[in-house]
Parts: sequence; C-alpha cells; structure tokens
Amino acid sequence: MRRRLRRQGARAPLVSADLIRVLVVDDQAIVRDGLVTVLSLLPDMEVAGEAADGEQAVRLAAELAPDVILMDLRMPVLDGTTATARILAQRPESAVLVLTTYADDESIAGALRAGARGYLSKDVGRAELAAAIRAVAHGQSTFSREVGDRVIGGLSGGEAGRLSPAALQERFAALTRREAEVLALVAEGLSNSEIAARLFVSIATVKTHINSIFAKLAVRDRAQAIAAARS
Repeated sequence: MRRRLRRQGARAPLVSADLIRVLVVDDQAIVRDGLVTVLSLLPDMEVAGEAADGEQAVRLAAELAPDVILMDLRMPVLDGTTATARILAQRPESAVLVLTTYADDESIAGALRAGARGYLSKDVGRAELAAAIRAVAHGQSTFSREVGDRVIGGLSGGEAGRLSPAALQERFAALTRREAEVLALVAEGLSNSEIAARLFVSIATVKTHINSIFAKLAVRDRAQAIAAARS
C-alpha cells in the first residue's frame, strides 16, 4: 500500500498513514460517482481509478496495482466474475470485493470460485462498506448477512446439503481423512475453536490442517475453500 504524507497546519509535523487504494468498477456512472464520493471522505482510503466494464477493470488493475477492487458483476463487454478471475490470475495480491444487486446462488458461487474475497449487496451502508474494504485489504473474507447465510448454509443446501468427509476425500484425493473432516466443518461455518472442540484436537492443529487444505485446494481463504467444497 502506498503511504501518504499529510501536513496538518503550518506548525504540525508530517504524519504518515497507510492508504488502501481502491479501484471502483461499475457500469453505471451514477453508482461510480457515489462510491468515489464516499471513499474519498475516508482518511485511510484513496480511489486509484474507475472502470465502466470488466475489460477496463482488468487493464486498470494491471496499470494501477490497487489493493482492493470494488467489483460489480453484470456489466457490458466483460462481466465481473470473469474480470475477477483474470485480475487475480495476474495480480493475486489484490483483493476483490463484489458489490452488486444480485445475491442468487449462481452469482455468489461464481464470484467465490473466481477468487472474490467478499460479497456485498448494493443496499449496504457506508460504515459496513468501509469495514468490508478494510477487511479484504487485510486478507479477511467478508459477506453481507444474506450472502453469509447462503455461503454457510451451502448455497441453499441447508441440512440436506451438509457435506460428507468421505465424499470430500473422494473428490479431493490429496486431502487426508482428517483434512476432509475439517473441510466439512469449515463448510458448515464452524470456527477454528468449534472445530477443535468437535474433533477433540487443539486449535493449533486445526490451523495446521486448514493451511494444508488451502494449499492442496489452491485457495486463499475459507470462503474459497467453501466454494470449492460446494461446487
């Protein structure tokens, strides 16, 4: 992240602050303008650029190296899901946060498989949007409540969609039996401490298994692991 030096008054010393550089991607100019206005008011963020479609987003992400790409999904020329996959293939250190009006299973699953780290609906408030940008910029996953419920519930699977460790191990041959058990519990939305209690192991052991699962499934976080398990 770039650092900005800001002078506060004639006698004040220079103060440095980490800035989160955000690329705003949306095909509606009025939405982009509103997002740019909101982000410009936040002291720890700056707008790196704007794109009106996925193709522009891919090009600008390579040129501007943003920390976070705020991505719409349904756009002309190139959709947001495809753009997300292309951006992260070229620049995996960036984080994509989807901001869209669509929260159907297909859209959510597609964005997560493409590598999006977060997924919000466009009716989100300013404070929640800012918190989500900060979260994904620091490697965390974040979802609006509705989307989070769908992800944890297995994208409309619910109890009927609960994953079997045996089935997971059959699908992902590289996983050990214990790793398949851990992945099934991650897909249920359990925390590390809850998984540790369920399996009668330490939290450190759970973390070790999860890191191994991420490596074997070639995913970066729990959201992508769940999407891979449920796909």
